[in-house]
Amino acid sequence: MRYKIHREGTNILVVLMLILVIINLSAWMFIRPAAIPVTFTIISGILYLLVVNFFRSPRRKFKGERENVVVSSVDGTVVALEEVFEPEVLRRKVRMLSVFMTVFNVHANWFPIDGEVLMVRHHKGRFLSAYLPKASIENERSTILIRATNGQEILVRQIAGAVARRIVTYACPGEQANIEDHLGFIKFGSRVDIYLPLDAEILVKVGDKTVGGVTPVAHLK
Repeated sequence: MRYKIHREGTNILVVLMLILVIINLSAWMFIRPAAIPVTFTIISGILYLLVVNFFRSPRRKFKGERENVVVSSVDGTVVALEEVFEPEVLRRKVRMLSVFMTVFNVHANWFPIDGEVLMVRHHKGRFLSAYLPKASIENERSTILIRATNGQEILVRQIAGAVARRIVTYACPGEQANIEDHLGFIKFGSRVDIYLPLDAEILVKVGDKTVGGVTPVAHLK
């Protein structure tokens, strides 16, 4: 598994590097004793490495059977798995599977299934903690409707959180969805919900860790 820096982080990392260089050069030139600029440099290095870690973008290949398989869209922890009524797009009862990401997880989002993108819609909203159940319908979010190769419709929802204030969605209506491709990116911790048919076989449970584009989470009938 190879890593690179995600394109969403390139500008941020360049600007952050310039800011830290200016701060540290100033500290070394004008502040004494030397222990203070040394401390500045150590803290700056740790901060920069944390941001680099956040924007890492692993290249992943799904090696299992792809037909009717739904994979996790993100790295994180399964925090909800329940039957709900989806009121905005599907307008029917479905099974909602939610995966929460911390700031230490990869934040690229993968397509959960092969198929065709039918709809992409952005919803303005609040910035509650993404861990809360009501975040699915009250927070700023982006919704992607995908028709799987077997004809069933799967809904994916990128949800902003208290810290995550920017959702980026690459998916466009009419394009092909591929579980090895990115559908978007959420900056600085959040959550992704996948809405599945009620008869889908669920392969994970609450508390399980998932890897985006790799971990099978459900099997469509």
